[in-house]
Amino acid sequence: MLELVIRDAEVVDGGGGPSYRADVGVEGGRITTIVQEAAAAGCQRPTGRRILDAEGLVLSPGFVDMHAHSDLALLRDPDHSAKAAQGVTLEVLGQDGLSYAPVDDRTLAEVRRAITGWNGDGSDLDLDWRTVGEYLDRLDGAHGGRGVAVNAAYLVPQGTVRALAVGWEDRPATEAELNRMRRLVAEGLEQGAVGMSSGLTYTPGMYAPDAELTALCRVVAEYGGYYCPHHRSYGAGALDAYAEMVALARGAGCALHLAHATMNFGVNEGRAPELLALLDAALDAGADISLDTYPYTPGCTTLVALLPSWASEGGPEAVLARLRDDATAERIRHHLEETGSDGCHGVPVDWDTIEVSGVTGPALAGFVGRRVDGWATARRLLLEDRLGTTVLQHVGHEENVRTIMRHRVHTGGSDGILQGLKPHPRAYGTFPEYLGRYVRELGVLSLEECVAHLTSRPAARLRLPDRGLVREGYVADLVLFDPATVASGATYENPRTLPTGIPHVLVGGRFVIEDGRRTDVLAGRAIRRTPVAR
Repeated sequence: MLELVIRDAEVVDGGGGPSYRADVGVEGGRITTIVQEAAAAGCQRPTGRRILDAEGLVLSPGFVDMHAHSDLALLRDPDHSAKAAQGVTLEVLGQDGLSYAPVDDRTLAEVRRAITGWNGDGSDLDLDWRTVGEYLDRLDGAHGGRGVAVNAAYLVPQGTVRALAVGWEDRPATEAELNRMRRLVAEGLEQGAVGMSSGLTYTPGMYAPDAELTALCRVVAEYGGYYCPHHRSYGAGALDAYAEMVALARGAGCALHLAHATMNFGVNEGRAPELLALLDAALDAGADISLDTYPYTPGCTTLVALLPSWASEGGPEAVLARLRDDATAERIRHHLEETGSDGCHGVPVDWDTIEVSGVTGPALAGFVGRRVDGWATARRLLLEDRLGTTVLQHVGHEENVRTIMRHRVHTGGSDGILQGLKPHPRAYGTFPEYLGRYVRELGVLSLEECVAHLTSRPAARLRLPDRGLVREGYVADLVLFDPATVASGATYENPRTLPTGIPHVLVGGRFVIEDGRRTDVLAGRAIRRTPVAR
């Protein structure tokens, strides 16, 4: 008598092969029994204290969000339906080189200011950890010791490490500083991080030369982790930036996962095949590469991120001082609008493509949902909102999105920023958008292919030996969805609408979504790096 039997499900097991009909038994948080074609074969069917009739539903492994910005949201909101309702059972945090561990008091204050637009300023939380291990422990003990809504893995953020060891200045690290960064990365991996991220269009991570990044990636490789860069350009220099990361990771002997691997701006329209040819050549030569994307054309970032790197040197207060000075502000405008800021990927900004998605100051709420109508407005927002404004950048291309998502090493990542009055709908809709629009409506991927992209491939990148597949002995992180109705409810006008067609989600064998409603279960825990022989 098992705890749970899911009966007559159409199992899409995450391996990419054909689906099959089966009864699936769960006990002690794991899949213990799979009996295929149970009803038709007339064999002894598994029995359980609870029987869930899954007629008409697909049973798949839980989805893995390979690029999430829920670093504080998991601690702030026990419900976290933004991800749980999508069928996400594991998120990878610490993205884009900036997060909240490892830090000291100074660095924590600076990072909180720098990424307020991503996560809020954290003033509603007790940010009492300082190391990666302490942050992971905090996830496990969140909400009165009950845990968090879904599982979470963590990447050591290279920009935060540089801020801690070097500061926010644009200069080479000394040998002592580089050695300290190596130790910090090693300690983070020893404490459970799965790899290291970079944000190479964000300060201070962008100030690291390739030699410094290579030295840190060698540490990551020693621990069996992977490097996840937001590389130096998604615009005018995109292909060169991708090639730089491929060469860097190969030189360091480190696995590479390309974050939100898009080809944006007019200069890259129709050029996704060139990116894939670059990756295929490296893969065929033995490189270990994967990537993630979200199924939307606009991007999302902070408004301050568009500024040239020289304007962001020294940290948030230095940026605000430059913005207050009229002459310096004019230099910033010139780089943004005429020469193409490196913060805007080398492309002169087209303000008509920049839409305000969130502000931290209530007095500025009227700007949300509006396009930025020029530098004067952008400067006002940056100053009055103290760099906390988030924006959508409408610079993507549907052809590129579809081409990249078909690739053999593609995985799904929402890049979901949950802050702001009108966040990007990808935060609430990425995974049902894949299943509903790109599988059912457009046929870009088969259902079996898409599920593999969202489950077993990311689990393999994370070196998780017992997740990402519907197999006996595997952790029962599971999703039941209706392939005929699953769809993203989130739109640009109503981005916080939950999806439809996903009635059940289990984390560790416990229902976090049941009959389409969020339960009070907090079954998520920190997923720590699987140790490898060194």
